[in-house]
Amino acid sequence: MNFNIDPARGDVVLVVDDVPENLAVLHDALDESGYTVLVANNGATALQRAAEAQPDIILLDAVMPGMDGFETCRHLKASLATRHIPVVFMTGLTEAEHVVAAFAAGGNDYVTKPLRTSEVLARITSHMQTARLVDQARSALDAFGNAVIAMTPRDGKIVWQTPLARTLMQGYAVDTELTAWLAATQLAHSQGQSHPPLTLQRASRRLIFSAAEFSENEQWMIVLREESDSAQIEKLMASFKLTQRESEVLNWVIKGKTNRDIGDILGTSPRTVNKHLEHVFVKLGVETRTSAAAVAMGKLRIRTTEAASPVESPAGAPPR
Repeated sequence: MNFNIDPARGDVVLVVDDVPENLAVLHDALDESGYTVLVANNGATALQRAAEAQPDIILLDAVMPGMDGFETCRHLKASLATRHIPVVFMTGLTEAEHVVAAFAAGGNDYVTKPLRTSEVLARITSHMQTARLVDQARSALDAFGNAVIAMTPRDGKIVWQTPLARTLMQGYAVDTELTAWLAATQLAHSQGQSHPPLTLQRASRRLIFSAAEFSENEQWMIVLREESDSAQIEKLMASFKLTQRESEVLNWVIKGKTNRDIGDILGTSPRTVNKHLEHVFVKLGVETRTSAAAVAMGKLRIRTTEAASPVESPAGAPPR
C-alpha cells in the first residue's frame, strides 16, 4: 500500500497505539492543529507505514501486544529509510528503567499517559523544529555537492546521510569495512594520531571515506567522494591538454607505477611509455616524475597520503 501525502497538507504524524480510543483522541487533536495524521495499531503496520509514508514524527505506544514499542523503535532506527524520523514514546510506565529503555531503543522523547494533548502538541512542535533545521543543513550540504554521512562511534551506525551520499554508496558493500574503519579511526584519534581514509574499490571506481569531524560521544561526520580512472584521465586531458595516452600514463605515474608496469598495463613498451612521459613533462613544465605527479594531484585534489610515491626519474632518463 502506498501513501500519497497531499503536499498542501501539514506535517505528517504517525500515531501508533493498539487502543482505538487513544488513536481517535490523538487523531482529532492533531487534525485540528493542521497535521496530516496516519495511524497504526501494531508494530508491524507502523514499520510499513513509516517506510512508505516517511512521516515527520512518530508517536509510539510503548506497551502493545506482539511487537511492543521498544522493539518497533529499534527496527525503525536500524533502517536507513526511517532512522531519521523522531520518535516520541507514549507510556504509562514512569519507572526509571522504562524511561531508560525508551531512550536506549532510540526514542527522542516520551510523554506519559493519560495524555495531555497540549503537552503532546508542544513536544511535536519542538522535535519537528529541530528535525527541520537538521534537514535544512543536510540539504545545504547536498546542494553544494557534498556527500556526507553521520555515524555514531559507539556502534558504527549511520544516523543520517545526504542524498548524494546515499547515491554514491549504492553498489558498494560498506557495512563491515566501514564499521571496522570507524573503530580504527576512533582508536587512532583517542591516541592523538591520524588514520588514513577508507577506500572501497568497485571495478574502475573508488569510494573514499574521510573523517571530517570528531566527537567523543555524539556523531562523527564522514565525507565521501568517488573517483574513477576514466574521470581522472578525462580531467587530466582537459587540464593539461594531454592526449588520451599521455593522460593514461600520467594517471599511472600518480599511482607510483614504473614505466615497465605502465607498459604492461597499457600493452605497450616501457620505451614508448617514456616518450609519452617526456611529452607530459613538457606540457606540465616539470622535469621529474615526482613533480609531474605533484602537479597532477594538485589539480585533481588528491591528497598525497592517498597516492603512492612515484619513482623519481627526470625526462629522458632510461625507461624503468
